[in-house]
Amino acid sequence: MTHFAISLPPIIKTISDEFIGLGYRCVLVGGCVRDIFLDLPIKDYDVEVFGIENIENLEKILCKFGKVNIVGKSFGVLKFKYKGDEYDFSLPRCEEKIGVGHKGFSIVCDGSLDFTDAARRRDFTINAIGYDIANNKLLDPFGGLDDIERKKLKAVDKATFIEDPLRVYRAAGFCARFGFGIDDDTLTLCSQMAKKDEFIVLPKERIFGEFKKILLKSPKPSVGFELLKQIGVIEYFCELYSIIGIPQNPAYHSEGDVWIHTMMVIDEMAKLKSGDEKQDLKLMFAALCHDFGKATHTQIDGDIIRAIGHEKAGVESAKDFLYRLTNEHDFVRSVLPLVEYHLVPSMYFRNKAKDKTIRILSTKVNIEELLILARADFLGRTTHEAMSGVYEAGNWMEKKAKELGVFSSPPKCFLQGRDLIDFGLEPSKYFGEILDKIYEKQLSGEIKSKEDAFLCLSKIINL
Repeated sequence: MTHFAISLPPIIKTISDEFIGLGYRCVLVGGCVRDIFLDLPIKDYDVEVFGIENIENLEKILCKFGKVNIVGKSFGVLKFKYKGDEYDFSLPRCEEKIGVGHKGFSIVCDGSLDFTDAARRRDFTINAIGYDIANNKLLDPFGGLDDIERKKLKAVDKATFIEDPLRVYRAAGFCARFGFGIDDDTLTLCSQMAKKDEFIVLPKERIFGEFKKILLKSPKPSVGFELLKQIGVIEYFCELYSIIGIPQNPAYHSEGDVWIHTMMVIDEMAKLKSGDEKQDLKLMFAALCHDFGKATHTQIDGDIIRAIGHEKAGVESAKDFLYRLTNEHDFVRSVLPLVEYHLVPSMYFRNKAKDKTIRILSTKVNIEELLILARADFLGRTTHEAMSGVYEAGNWMEKKAKELGVFSSPPKCFLQGRDLIDFGLEPSKYFGEILDKIYEKQLSGEIKSKEDAFLCLSKIINL
């Protein structure tokens, strides 16, 4: 044990003092302790109470200080709320494997456990460090601090580690988030686990959750995906696996094959995140999927390598890939247009596209988001132009789209159904056709105002 003072919310110290007076001991556990030594902000405080008889006693004591949510009571965990903040308080517990998958465990809460036995159930040594609040002592029975110092991810216990197949994805996530390497023995365990049937049948929502963490929380998400590739996990995702080794035109992609390019693109996209989690997740997955079509549409003719039409071909592959991860239809639909049109900014720049063309594009895809993806795609390579950091095509399109008022959304039609009624028309099934004709002329630039739209309407109804 090592003496080490950690600054904690005062309410946790107050509750700890209460427990000490009753003969119990509070230990800060899990990721919050780890993050202190990684110089990361602490978002969640988890406290295990040792010596306490049962969860009911824990609940009774916590209720003296604030509100208690018992949603996790059956797992020995209580959510304690105080002045808008929430903290987890739990009993020490051990787990026994009784079934298949990451949920096939029997959980036994036992306040009489010592810290070493309670921490043995955790996945990695960096997550098995505790902090004895009353005594200001670090508890590190498995050498987690040393592993943080040497930037190594290591399993706590080989026998229990292999019981939860989701830990393979978590290993990739932690390495990507913290810039860690993986311990050789732990890498071997992960590779062995990836070949087992229960790994293959992991619920897709759990895999999606781990992919989200890699893509949203990592400064270099490629670290996680490269590790999954090394372990053998990528083989289960045919769209990702199929881009490995697919060659590209070196004039545009001197960095290597499509996999290498994709890894560079997701790392560039990670730098472009806005902090809006919904948008960031959409763009990160678009970056991951953007070149799936090259697996089927790459053609080699001597020294010439082309992938004509890959952007449209990749839409179906991206759709299949995403639906194997999630049933969130709106999310999947939001990613696909970005994949389909990811080459358009560069193409339109070369061809000096007309205003009409850019307006029409805005009705098919959000140009602001598209340019973020296109910029990551441009920067995710090793050409001289990319290394300069200046995406001229993107800058040109951004300027044009803003001038046209379509950078963040398509133009609104000058006329709505109510305008047709005010004009004296009876509601009918033809309203949609009329409005479509007017909107088409608006996009082309023939109609520039509501007055122009009404003049056009007059001509249409007099035909």
